[in-house]
Amino acid sequence: MIKYGINTFAWVSPFRTKDLYLLDKAKAMGYDLVEIPIEAETDVDYAAAAEAFRRTGLECSICAVMGASRDPAHEDPTIQAGGVAYLKHLIDAVAKMGGTTIGGPIYAAVGRQWQATPQQRRRDLERCAANLKEVARHAEAKGVVLAIEPLNRFETSFINLMEQAVELMAMVDSPAIKLMIDTFHANIEEKHLGPAIELAGANLVHVHANENDRGTPGSGHVAWPEVSAALKKVNYSGALVIETFTTEVKEIARAAAIWRPLAADQDCLAVDGLAFLKQLMA
Repeated sequence: MIKYGINTFAWVSPFRTKDLYLLDKAKAMGYDLVEIPIEAETDVDYAAAAEAFRRTGLECSICAVMGASRDPAHEDPTIQAGGVAYLKHLIDAVAKMGGTTIGGPIYAAVGRQWQATPQQRRRDLERCAANLKEVARHAEAKGVVLAIEPLNRFETSFINLMEQAVELMAMVDSPAIKLMIDTFHANIEEKHLGPAIELAGANLVHVHANENDRGTPGSGHVAWPEVSAALKKVNYSGALVIETFTTEVKEIARAAAIWRPLAADQDCLAVDGLAFLKQLMA
């Protein structure tokens, strides 16, 4: 059965232990899951978070925040190691909080773009896959799955399409490495959303259900009927998570290029977006 989730970027960044009250807010709105981005490894008391998830009955997922020092595809071994260590930290964190899924661009630092020849790209993929194999072994031992998220061309030059994510997943070749789609990014990069979802098929374990402007789902031009039909065709049973941002948090607003309010307020976006997604998948 599909679960409906909200990423805490909708309200705060970074998410810290003091922000666990947002779980109660999400529960009251009718959500099944709360997704926490882990920006600094010391931001969250995972034991306190685990208790909050137990108390509210919500499920947990983690969003990977791949900064410049966390890049499994980088040529610098130190930066590669930073990516591996961070992803292992996320695996331990989500397990402590009772979750099983980590989503995000786990393959490279967000914002790093480079133009590669086919030979260079192959070397980058092989380097990334070797590092993700190490991460995957840790995830397998913890019962955790990491989902590869293609991003748009303005945020990475490495994995923009589902077919590229499928290629990397096959190179890692682990049951702990799966796929996700974000309809905001895919709306820019994919020719059509339905075939991208169908290409992922049974390996699709997580979905960021976002509008083309990251506003309220259903208010823009994302091909939602196509998304719904494809998700039903592949018998998708994971989470649909709204990931949006607020202009009130200046640093994340700059990073995500959010220059204007995307809805009347963030709570309205969360409530109306949830209602739309539930109706969409009914």
